[in-house]
Amino acid sequence: MGSTTPPSPHWRNWAGNQRSTATTILRPRTIADVAAAVQAAAAAGERIRPVGSGHSFTAVACADDRRMELTDLDTETRVDRDRRLVTVPAGMPLHRLNALLAGHGLALPNLGDIDAQTVAGAISTGTHGTGAAYGCLSTFVEALTLVTGTGEVLRCSAGEHPDVFAAARVSLGALGVLTEVTLRVVDAFVLRAHERPAALDDVLADLPSLVAKHDHAEFFWFPYTDRVQLKTNDRVPADDRPLPHWRAWLDDDFLANTVFAGLCRLGRAAPRLVPAINAASARALSERTYTGRSDAVFCTPRRVRFMEMEYGLPRAALPEALAEVRRIVGRLPFKVQFPVEVRFTAADDIWLSHGYGRDSAYIAVHQYLGAPYEPYFRAVEEAAAGLGGRPHWGKLHWRDAESLAPAYPKFADFRSLRHRLDPQGVFVNPHLTTLLGP
Repeated sequence: MGSTTPPSPHWRNWAGNQRSTATTILRPRTIADVAAAVQAAAAAGERIRPVGSGHSFTAVACADDRRMELTDLDTETRVDRDRRLVTVPAGMPLHRLNALLAGHGLALPNLGDIDAQTVAGAISTGTHGTGAAYGCLSTFVEALTLVTGTGEVLRCSAGEHPDVFAAARVSLGALGVLTEVTLRVVDAFVLRAHERPAALDDVLADLPSLVAKHDHAEFFWFPYTDRVQLKTNDRVPADDRPLPHWRAWLDDDFLANTVFAGLCRLGRAAPRLVPAINAASARALSERTYTGRSDAVFCTPRRVRFMEMEYGLPRAALPEALAEVRRIVGRLPFKVQFPVEVRFTAADDIWLSHGYGRDSAYIAVHQYLGAPYEPYFRAVEEAAAGLGGRPHWGKLHWRDAESLAPAYPKFADFRSLRHRLDPQGVFVNPHLTTLLGP
């Protein structure tokens, strides 16, 4: 097994709002190491939390007993080009997976806009991109290997332990430690990105057509304005309009990170300026069209730190939910600096997926780190929950088992399976107790 004594037991997530101090750091190198570590924790009456890159805003990864880091776990990487299947260590970051796939002429069918998460972390929290025909990233999982709370190693797929497979693809790390994942991938493809400013009312009026006719569509509403930035991505046969390096640096690095960070600091120091800053930002955005390798178009650098909450809603509820968000923003005692993001996904059959059994629209609200956010997020949550909303597991929210059970038809089944796979609560932490019950 790898080192169990790191320089520091202290851990914090990317946003810095979650911190924990572990008694022991576990760095297994093999699946057998993982199983042995779980059995030892169970025998000692202690707990383990596996952690990834820390990109969840919740306390899902906080470990006050034993923290398990999977960076040293070296399961075999297997690429089956003919069958479009790839098996990788669960601790592999998405950016490394994307590079690996590209080297074999392959790609994930869809991605979110950040590629720093590990494979296990991304699928365990229901990470998703946008696209009416695509579910969350967990829908690409064909098989997985799970070490349960008793140290048993289960290899799961639709044909082998199908109930565990239906639950473990979005499990919050509550069922065991994911050690390797087999993903169904596609031939590498090129995307044509079209980004343009638009009027919010025009986008909402044309939304069904917009979502249906593009492979991937999303938009960002600028609070205190009637303007949005609309982005669509569509598959095309050739990378014939690449974004010049200087333009990519200007738009995605300098303007979207350096300048935006400066505007956020200004808005935090002088909140009365925020509406004018947002209006100027919305007017300053220009239209652009470019092509690129799929993962390079899907994913963009994010260096400005923030807090985030996101809710998945029945797609038909989006106009009402967005109207309520606008009303909430208008009556807050502080200003909202970040745009509100809207994305779309297809229904799936994963027990705790936000998209279980329904096509979804997602509303994500953000605030710059250090700016007030809780009254804003709580008000949006109340509105979203009243419309049948389900919180993104990796984003901030204040739901508990009692309120979540009616939102997920398979919630009781998940809890029963959890009790069977982890009878001693090896993988429990206070956050999971709130979400799933004791």
